[in-house]
Amino acid sequence: MTMISSPDSPAPAAPRLVPCPACGTPAPFAKDLNPYRPFCSLRCREHDLGAWASGDYRVGAVEPPDDFDAGA
Repeated sequence: MTMISSPDSPAPAAPRLVPCPACGTPAPFAKDLNPYRPFCSLRCREHDLGAWASGDYRVGAVEPPDDFDAGA
């Protein structure tokens, strides 16, 4: 049996694309379409992991002033 779609039936939604955090290439965010999400590929995912492991990503800290009393 063949299903005929009516003109009123909605078209299938296009997958949501997000920019890869490593290279900026648009990548599908759907789990079934992209196992490396939010990255576009295994290469970008492992590059990012290596950057974390080597300490390339750091959170800056501000030194408190010398007269700062933490107990006050």
